[in-house]
Amino acid sequence: MMLRRFKRDLTMDAARTPGGSRVDLLVVAGMVERGSRVLDVGCGDGELLALLGETREVDGRGIELSREGVNESVAKGLAVIQGDADTDLADYPDDAFDYVILSQTLQATRQPRQVLEHMLRIGRHAIVSFPNFGHWKIRLQLLLFGRMPTTDNLPYTWYDTPNIHFCTIKDFRVLCKVAGAKMEKAVALNAWGAPLRLNAPWWFWNLFGEQAVFLLSRKG
Repeated sequence: MMLRRFKRDLTMDAARTPGGSRVDLLVVAGMVERGSRVLDVGCGDGELLALLGETREVDGRGIELSREGVNESVAKGLAVIQGDADTDLADYPDDAFDYVILSQTLQATRQPRQVLEHMLRIGRHAIVSFPNFGHWKIRLQLLLFGRMPTTDNLPYTWYDTPNIHFCTIKDFRVLCKVAGAKMEKAVALNAWGAPLRLNAPWWFWNLFGEQAVFLLSRKG
């Protein structure tokens, strides 16, 4: 019974509000100042860009690797071009945007550190969200079944996943130090999309946060 309940919990739909928006995207949008210049890297079908346009009135641009995502974004009237975060961010000038956002894409990049450094170069702020591979459900699934886990935020099997570099919240904090990023704000979300306590220690976030959102800036 316990194992059946555990497997059922792993297949729950990703947390969304009654209005249909992903909770993590609302957290990201809440970190963006109204009227800002925004670049959404790996923007998918443009859901976040559309939300930012509606709620924060941003001047938004996006790059997306998949042609399908670009087509869906353009069909929504969004300024999105096809591009690769690993190679194309180098072409953008310094301080071209107020915010550069990488939502649920960091783990799919080939050079996460390089991507983060470019984000901090071309934007005054960087916002990064990612699934936490240190969450207790992932640890338990590895312990009980001895196989690479699948969850709402990491739904792919190991042999067909686009994710290259899994990381934990603790790992990402180390990357921020290496890349010279200053943490302005951080939020960890549980399986239901609710933020964990702000004054909780980092090990608690690393164990119980299913995903995390970080607002970063360059160190002075």
